[in-house]
Amino acid sequence: MKHARIIYNPTSGREQMKKQLPYILDRLEMEGYETSAHMTKREGCARKEARRAGISGFDMVVAAGGDGTIFEVVNGLADLETRPKLGLIPAGTTNDLARALGISGNNIEQVCDVLCSGKSRPIDIGKVNDQYFINIAAGGKLTELTYDTPSKLKTMMGQLAYYVKGFEKLRSLKPKYVKMEYDGKLYEGQIMMFLISNTNSVGGFEKLLPNAKYNDGMFDMIIIKKTNLPELVRIGTQALNGEHLHHEKVIYVQANRIKIDVEGDMQLNLDGEYGGKLPAEFVNLHHHVEMFCP
Repeated sequence: MKHARIIYNPTSGREQMKKQLPYILDRLEMEGYETSAHMTKREGCARKEARRAGISGFDMVVAAGGDGTIFEVVNGLADLETRPKLGLIPAGTTNDLARALGISGNNIEQVCDVLCSGKSRPIDIGKVNDQYFINIAAGGKLTELTYDTPSKLKTMMGQLAYYVKGFEKLRSLKPKYVKMEYDGKLYEGQIMMFLISNTNSVGGFEKLLPNAKYNDGMFDMIIIKKTNLPELVRIGTQALNGEHLHHEKVIYVQANRIKIDVEGDMQLNLDGEYGGKLPAEFVNLHHHVEMFCP
């Protein structure tokens, strides 16, 4: 008998997971999994439960929720010597990893088809200091909005909540002086923000880093150099069509190891969650997690 553990966030996806859970449990049981579920109650809950399931020898751990839920689950599993296969039920605000993998949360039957198919592939994850991320790492005032936006606002407004908070933060944007080393190269100067991505979907935008692949052993990184607010808005507009990579204020590189130091404070965004502060070193762990995919 195979064993599966579903770790779900009851507030994700406008609280749809609680209604869908009986169907999910039934589908996995029919596929031969002895299945149990754990509802997260507070920050760190999913991480602790994922680690417990991994140590207990579960064959599959399913993260059901948004990018924050899968961030915790990955951090619970990543440093285990033997890791269960990872499944995903997207039920968050943006679902960046699910977008990149081609998993749509709009049809729970199709999502369960992916989990029950037995088809999986190895994917990369990132390690930063003593934490892990599976989709993005970022720094700069504008990147803080994903964890500064209240959960109740996201439940009511969905992705629109991020745009509301983003407009609030525009006036407080200030450049920071950084030193960045990546694969033997060096950049020093003032920047507005940086994004290090493992996939081509960042904040719901699939053309922000269109060449990023989740299994090539490389990060895709963009750096937005010091600029004024109108020009920053222009870069954001160009990003909708993937035209920003050629802007004179944008640096685009690929690397599997990146080291960043900063003058003053800069917070880290890891998969949409608060990840501490710089300095930090980012390392791509190639094919570190086996994940169920279409």
